[in-house]
Amino acid sequence: MVDIKKHALRVGLMLGLFAIVATTFVAFTNENTRQQIQENERQALLDAINTLVPSDQFDNAILQDAITLAPTEELGTQEPTQVFRARKNGQPVAAIFTVVAPNGYSGRIKMLVGIYSNGKLAGVRVINHKETPGLGDKIDVKRSNWIKQFEGLSLENPSAAKWKVKKDGGAFDQFTGATITPRAVVKAVKKSLEYFDKHHDALFRKIGETS
Repeated sequence: MVDIKKHALRVGLMLGLFAIVATTFVAFTNENTRQQIQENERQALLDAINTLVPSDQFDNAILQDAITLAPTEELGTQEPTQVFRARKNGQPVAAIFTVVAPNGYSGRIKMLVGIYSNGKLAGVRVINHKETPGLGDKIDVKRSNWIKQFEGLSLENPSAAKWKVKKDGGAFDQFTGATITPRAVVKAVKKSLEYFDKHHDALFRKIGETS
């Protein structure tokens, strides 16, 4: 009887030890996986920024030099907007907005909008969307070059009245069978340019610096 109890106790201790080891291993694996996912996302964001503003144009740690704007009608969004600031020798080079166009055909369209300090667009890239394959997904640079047409444009080029798709009397092509998607992108880019023009100095103000 005593031997049976000892055996049961030994088995119980072994099972308990196994459970502790297994739990520790799972927790360790999850933590490492989480850190790797975060690092992958960080690198993907940096790569996307560098397609708009090449890394040799700035010398600051751009992912750390960032501010978060509260939701505002000026940007046409009901969620915060993160802005990364590129600088060289301490001087402003460009601001990269994480813009969300809320009114795509199939929902939110998340973009990076890069604007040089002089108000010209470094470029625009869509980083997340659910637009219809073969139609609205042409906003994705992997599907067409449509999104590249914004490079070098500004509020004066084209004029403010022309920051619309051609169907609405503007300068930008829409897609055959899909006007809502490009309309949403053009509107979001224009709002970014307007916000940048109005708040230029505040956008580049260094953290802790007062006006």
